[in-house]
Amino acid sequence: MRRRQFIGSSISAGAMAAGPAQAQTAREPEAGGTGSVSYSMEITIERPQPGKPHKGKVLAAIQPHTDDIPIFAGGTVLKLLDEGYTGILINMSNDSMAGTGSSIGDIVLKNERDTIEMARRLGLKETFFLNYPNHNMDGWPLLEMRARLVFIFRLMKVDTVLVYDPSALYERNPDHYVTARAVESACWMAASRWDYPEHFKADLEPYGPKDRYYFARGPQLVNRVVDIAPYMDRKVWANMANVTQGPAGNTGAELRRKLASQGRKLPLLGNDDETANRQYTKQFALGRDRMRGQAHGLEYAEYFHYVPPDQSDVEAYIERNAVPL
Repeated sequence: MRRRQFIGSSISAGAMAAGPAQAQTAREPEAGGTGSVSYSMEITIERPQPGKPHKGKVLAAIQPHTDDIPIFAGGTVLKLLDEGYTGILINMSNDSMAGTGSSIGDIVLKNERDTIEMARRLGLKETFFLNYPNHNMDGWPLLEMRARLVFIFRLMKVDTVLVYDPSALYERNPDHYVTARAVESACWMAASRWDYPEHFKADLEPYGPKDRYYFARGPQLVNRVVDIAPYMDRKVWANMANVTQGPAGNTGAELRRKLASQGRKLPLLGNDDETANRQYTKQFALGRDRMRGQAHGLEYAEYFHYVPPDQSDVEAYIERNAVPL
């Protein structure tokens, strides 16, 4: 479906879901793991950090459709890359059911080209297309998706993932919740020496993502608000690459021409198509980012349920107290 159809409703839903949270600390068992993961239920504001504090780390931005990452996490991807990460994109579906074109094959090709350009604008170094059937991913074996993701995580040594929230409420799109669940289990399995040991014959090693940024279209438990103000214009530019199915496309130019035919204009849209599309994207298609930012004293923000690296009490104690011999 065209994402512009739910922009307005998701703004209010997202704002409601990330209101003031009760301050508490919880411990949640890590499925398949030996320890537990601690996370704060307080909302943390994550701001841009100077230098390259994440140099040497790799992130995977994972989406079922070409416009998911740029809409919900584009600013955070840009921020993390600026802080030293190297990034890859994993596109799970073939995007055959969303956008305009002369045929399904034409739509697939257009969306693939859009995805490659969008990833380039975000600064992601490589794109993997897994090509599962759009709108029908729930009919495909989750086991296969997980195995492919485990291979990519190990191959690329992925430290951090950004993906849909597997625990979000009222998610109706099967591609979204299937992707989220496949990634959730693949993260810890990739770090296990017992899962898919044939990988090690190809000189891979156990290696799984250590932290996760989960985003959602509807209500979710938000504990991380990322300040994306310095990256907002670049996020807009990345979203504008999704001309086939994205929330921006040529909508601003179309609106400007429609108003002109009625003898009216919006000064916001300027006097040319590119300005109209850019301003429409920033003001309307990504208007949620402004509302979310304002709720926390920021200009623009993205919301996540953030799951930090899993550290047992022993590991945390060693990290704090170990000294050289």
